[in-house]
Amino acid sequence: MPTNQQARIVNSKKINNDKTLDLTLRPKKLADYVGQNRIKENLKITIQAAQKRQEPIEHILLYGAPGLGKTTLAHIIANESNRNIKITSGPAIEKSGDLAAILTNLQANDVLFIDEIHRLNKGIEEILYPAMEDYALDIIIGKGPSAKILRIDLPHFTIIGATTKISRLSSALRDRFGLINHLNFYKHDDIEQIIKHNAGLLNAVIKDNAAIAEIAKRSRRTPRVANRLLRRVRDYCEIKNNGLIDFNTCEQAWQALGIDELGLDLIDREILEIIINKFHGGPVGLNTIAAATGEDVATIEEVYEPYLMQIGFLDRSPRGRLATDAAYKHLGIVKKRS
Repeated sequence: MPTNQQARIVNSKKINNDKTLDLTLRPKKLADYVGQNRIKENLKITIQAAQKRQEPIEHILLYGAPGLGKTTLAHIIANESNRNIKITSGPAIEKSGDLAAILTNLQANDVLFIDEIHRLNKGIEEILYPAMEDYALDIIIGKGPSAKILRIDLPHFTIIGATTKISRLSSALRDRFGLINHLNFYKHDDIEQIIKHNAGLLNAVIKDNAAIAEIAKRSRRTPRVANRLLRRVRDYCEIKNNGLIDFNTCEQAWQALGIDELGLDLIDREILEIIINKFHGGPVGLNTIAAATGEDVATIEEVYEPYLMQIGFLDRSPRGRLATDAAYKHLGIVKKRS
């Protein structure tokens, strides 16, 4: 069984070759951003109000599953408000000096985007508090009783934080954001609209709406996965059907890629089959599943489980994981009655 989940097409986390694709397909304006309508309206008002008062935008926190457009929204906010954007991430800021260097190089009204902000360590967080509240950087000089605090004034700026795990943010950091938005999974119609639009940007010729619907069904309601599937289908049809994407050739592509109509790949189905066939549907412990599949516990819990639970194929209980009746039905396995 493959151990590198980064290679999975339906993995919603960013992988190396997503960077170029994101730059190609990323919308630049709120009007071009499909879905998340409530968030777009709130951001539009926030941006316009800040511009009217000639103030920096409030600090904004965006949270939700990977691949839903948090980074894209951060770029749009900066673009719509005519601000420069500087980009970093929680793991990249290892020392207080790293953060100090970033903050002191900001210009007035700049946007600082911190991805995976939940991974900032506690010491870095504490330096960030006065920066967010008072636009000041406190630097401790010396040690012990003779230590002094030097305060450096910073230009007014906006922090946009992005996280997939808002529960890991301390309440002190979370409370310093003026606007907190939760990105939801996308509606099927919105995913279809994204695919249709992005097919044009990729010069992909889609013959019928049925082909668009088949890509959308497998996207896990996530734009990043939809874009990745579109690119794979485009490549397949380029070789097998002279570049024309239609329903029948899409079906052949899904067979070749091992992705079913719900967006489950070979690994997802194997996890369910192991629980059902080896452990009678469960309950079975996470460590046992990891040992049986050859994956580590964190990968099972953070990568595979969330979607299987979201579509109702997996349940958690105090005794372990259980495959649901829906999972049996999807796999075509008859559930044995005890």
